[in-house]
Amino acid sequence: MKIRLVMFAGILILGMFYCQKNKQNSERRVPKGNVIFIHPDGGGIASWAALRVLEKGPDGMLNWDCLSHLGIYRGHLKDALSSSSNGAATVHAYGVKVPYHSYGTYAQEKLVSLAGTDKSVMQEARDAGMAVAVINTGHLCEPGTGAQLASHPNRKDTDIISLQIIQSGADVILSGGETLLLPAGVVGRHGEPGVRKDGRNLIQHAMDSGYQVIYNRDELQALSPQTEKVLGVFAAGHTFNDETEEYLKKESIPLYAESAPTAAEMLASTLRILEHKKKPFLVVLEEEGSDNFANENNARGMLEALRRADLALGVALEFIEAHPQTLLLTTADSDAGGMHMIGIRDPEKFEEPLPEISENGSPLDGREGTGTPSFMAAPDQFGNQLRFGICWASKSDLGGGVVTRAHGLNADLLPQSVDNTDIYRMMYATLFGKWLP
Repeated sequence: MKIRLVMFAGILILGMFYCQKNKQNSERRVPKGNVIFIHPDGGGIASWAALRVLEKGPDGMLNWDCLSHLGIYRGHLKDALSSSSNGAATVHAYGVKVPYHSYGTYAQEKLVSLAGTDKSVMQEARDAGMAVAVINTGHLCEPGTGAQLASHPNRKDTDIISLQIIQSGADVILSGGETLLLPAGVVGRHGEPGVRKDGRNLIQHAMDSGYQVIYNRDELQALSPQTEKVLGVFAAGHTFNDETEEYLKKESIPLYAESAPTAAEMLASTLRILEHKKKPFLVVLEEEGSDNFANENNARGMLEALRRADLALGVALEFIEAHPQTLLLTTADSDAGGMHMIGIRDPEKFEEPLPEISENGSPLDGREGTGTPSFMAAPDQFGNQLRFGICWASKSDLGGGVVTRAHGLNADLLPQSVDNTDIYRMMYATLFGKWLP
């Protein structure tokens, strides 16, 4: 009997301890500051490894490598082990697991965030008086940024989603997607007609709402830091051309629109504007090309997109050196295409075209696509330049192979095993000073 009483008392005390610990965690206060969230969509760890050897060599370091904290990302959704871009973006924005087809919603229904509101972390930040900005190399309705400002059961209904984004009041909106902002048949600055079915001209609506509208790199770089609100419309659709290497070469089409600013250039201009406002801010940037090129199994395009994302990380790292009260957070939501690097060891075959498929049937890419010579890595520490090809597992967004990295303020909060809801927790904690359990 006495033994049972002792055991019961021990269990009771242990339970009280865990309850108290959970209460302390829920009330944990952390330093407040700015947040820069950079989302190289589809960029798995193998993709970063390929970029590293291509750009810096096997012994070199990308900006991505220089971030101080790292955790393994777990990106499952409510009803799927591999993620959709819109589902993952919604989890990042609201901090709760949602079904695959969600876009700022819980499938077809309204969504309540981890903080208990009907707002995304960006909408909460905006309503709390902070500055907010979205940057996307795709069109403005791409969910990596769009789900922070818009909610709709159908991600294809870009008329409604784009209207919500323009009406969100975000300080900075930079992306492609001019055709989504103009009425059907109205030709825009980028030479293509609008596709809106509701007859609205959202570019005019933005100007009437106080936005300065710009269309290219030169206009972006000429912006005054005192600009109150800016809408950048840098392409008719995406700022990149997400086709196969073979098609782009045949049609003499570049990977990216030459007049469009890079993700790094967009971030640098955005930070100048937000810095001038002298208040906390949240920036969400998505390099969408790394996902779309990978889904086309375009290795050259994927690596160029990821290179551009790494340059944006470099801009953020420089900003943190001068403004240490800033958190930099970066992750993908999937491993698009299952890209992997395969070493080419026979020096006599370095300039020969790679086979179209590997031994197990997976497609192979050389530096100009299928059936072309291998990529050449930057020199290693001994001056050797090694060769590699890229093999693909799929044209879909795959689960696994993704890591999250953090740097700067509150980077030590990053778990070693990062659930996709933790992206919201990290942003929310830094903006509002409270870690949500």
